[in-house]
Amino acid sequence: MTPVLSLVEVTKSFRQNGRVLPVLNGITLDVGEEFVAILGPSGCGKTTLLRIIAGLEKPDGGKVVFHGGGARVGFIFQFPTLLPWLTVLDNVALPLRANGMSWSEARERARKYLSLVGLQAFEDFYPRELSGGMKQRVNIARALAVEPTVLLMDEPFSNLDPLTAESLRSEILDLWTLGVTTVRAIIMVTHSVDEAIFMADRLVILTPRPAKIAGIVEVNIPRPRDRRSPEFQKLEDKVYELISA
Repeated sequence: MTPVLSLVEVTKSFRQNGRVLPVLNGITLDVGEEFVAILGPSGCGKTTLLRIIAGLEKPDGGKVVFHGGGARVGFIFQFPTLLPWLTVLDNVALPLRANGMSWSEARERARKYLSLVGLQAFEDFYPRELSGGMKQRVNIARALAVEPTVLLMDEPFSNLDPLTAESLRSEILDLWTLGVTTVRAIIMVTHSVDEAIFMADRLVILTPRPAKIAGIVEVNIPRPRDRRSPEFQKLEDKVYELISA
């Protein structure tokens, strides 16, 4: 596997009430052209790890290496962080403007990615006029519009109703498997073992804080995956064993 990015002995601590709280303890991982899900106990540092990959946090030690030159990172947050005074179109275009694009170029690209997530008819709407699922689609379009090499997703479906969440899972997988975006690797944090097995190629299981890698599980089940299949259930049992060990 040729890596798209590598984590090399990444460590991180925070200060809390005058005490040092170790969070990540030497995380080393190569990520190729694949979909990786990160699982682990609540509070073990999964989101912190994503933020370090995105450059939003600095590690205390170790490094993140993007191979093949400079890499763009797109980030889909758990809650849509849309600006209420901007239209859907301009919420997607704004990061492109921040990177130096003209408004006309940024809006043209924004329309392309709104179309990919099925919101081409809603570009003039404001966030207050959208459902929760539609807001998250805007969030997805905005992350894809920067044309990232690596897409990071922090529990992107956990705040949605079950039907909307399932629909968005399938749409993300379609965009990924059809290769219609610039994304070469996806890293998703989730608390759901079912979701991780349904979507990812590899699962990375973290220990409780300070987190190390407890195990890596390959998901060798053809897509579309049947949650009721013996292979799916067997893998689910294996992952729960690793998480609870």
